[in-house]
Amino acid sequence: MANKGPFASAVAKLLPQADTRNREGAPAYAYGPEAKLAQLAATGTLSDTFYGAAEMQLADVLDAAKAADPYFVAQATIYSRKSAAMKDVPALLAAYLTIAEPDLAVSVFGRVIDNGRMLRTFVQIMRSGQIGRTSLGTRPKRLVQQWLEQASLAQLMSAATGNDPSLADVVRMVHPKPADAARKAFYGWLIGRPYDVAALPAEIVAFEAWKADGTLPLPPVPFEWLTQCPLTAAQWGELAGRIGWQALRMNLNTLARKGAYDVDGVTDLVVARLTDRDALRAVRPLPYQLMVALGQASDGVPLKVQAALEAALELSLRGVPKVPGRIVVCPDVSGSMGSPATGYRKGASSKVRCIDVAALVAAAMLRSNRDARVLPFEQTVVRLKLERNARVAVNAAKLAAVGGGGTNVSAPLAMLNAERAAVDLVVIVSDNQSWVDATRRGSTATMEEWNRLKRRNPDARLVCIDIQPYGTTQAQGRADILNVGGFSDAVFDTIARFASGETRDWVEIIKQQEV
Repeated sequence: MANKGPFASAVAKLLPQADTRNREGAPAYAYGPEAKLAQLAATGTLSDTFYGAAEMQLADVLDAAKAADPYFVAQATIYSRKSAAMKDVPALLAAYLTIAEPDLAVSVFGRVIDNGRMLRTFVQIMRSGQIGRTSLGTRPKRLVQQWLEQASLAQLMSAATGNDPSLADVVRMVHPKPADAARKAFYGWLIGRPYDVAALPAEIVAFEAWKADGTLPLPPVPFEWLTQCPLTAAQWGELAGRIGWQALRMNLNTLARKGAYDVDGVTDLVVARLTDRDALRAVRPLPYQLMVALGQASDGVPLKVQAALEAALELSLRGVPKVPGRIVVCPDVSGSMGSPATGYRKGASSKVRCIDVAALVAAAMLRSNRDARVLPFEQTVVRLKLERNARVAVNAAKLAAVGGGGTNVSAPLAMLNAERAAVDLVVIVSDNQSWVDATRRGSTATMEEWNRLKRRNPDARLVCIDIQPYGTTQAQGRADILNVGGFSDAVFDTIARFASGETRDWVEIIKQQEV
């Protein structure tokens, strides 16, 4: 019988050579320009991460955009906003296109600058000098003007929250043409210029009257305007029934501090709103947003409300597809995964850690695919028993509690090879900064272990979900390997499509976006 050692070494030599180093200095594969832009578009928040500063990430986004075809940049911009639910990066790419391909920028602007917050971010980026100019310029100015002129009064009022720049600053910059007396009066009121009081919209009139006499009914204006003034517990309770679904989710602790739950009927009202299936379908909250809201709920939030949050989390995951075959989900629980999923921001870092996202993906796939195995890993695979029928939040919390140790992405694959396990799909959720298994030369340990697994399971597929935008992977993309970035529900659909053979490349999915 032939000696397997030399032949195994020969096969390993056929694997792709690692062509870069990751942030830990270990061998890795660099994403190509399109794949790198796709990853940044789906995961980048222009904030400090565990391994890099926000300035580095911003430079990476612009470098990747310059290296890619402008039409693909436009497609990635739309995917970033519409599928990945990102904010800063799509605004940055939309601004970049105003210089790289102004005609494409017009099409993209209308798709991604879809609310006042996005408009203000776009203007801020345009004036920052980061894309090569410090002013809006003629065409971008016209785009901003058109947004203001076409927005409803409700949209304008909603946009009139926040600063740097404020909506008033934007109006002063672009001088929109008011279509009627009401809008002209609104602009005057907004920027502190003389206006026709009689033409002022009724909502603003009511707001000004309420500021003068707090006993009047709460006016129908954005709740942020109202919360700048003292409110009674009853008024906070009234707001609980009026604010948007996402605003309600984010203000559950505030309602507790303000005594709103002590007002008769408010707790039941909040429970009903949180579990409203029609609202959940319309808002499509990200599962990790619900998980963090549940984890952050203070003791003052009634148990009924906390239970409603958990029910909303379960409902949000019903769309996670069932994937046929033998599935293994491998969440990275190493030390670096303890960093905020959306990066560090002074005074505003997300409480959601990368490990929380990885744990949620694993728990969600276990819920939809009852025969799936979950193999958490750090330096080695962590032995942890999960109950298949347990609530998603319970299993996610168990996984997230493991955290610590070095990163060894190949560890679960090595374990499956040692077991000679039969596998159809392996899903690894990590920041991809593996170093414990660093090799001296040649391919990465992950590629070598996957190659061994493939010899026993020729139809097996590997999905690497990258939740931090570092631009490298441990498994080079090919027909049986998909690298995908992000932590929105779009990732679950991408996994299902890849497992069924509908797509072979994440970039292909983005290229299906219409511009």
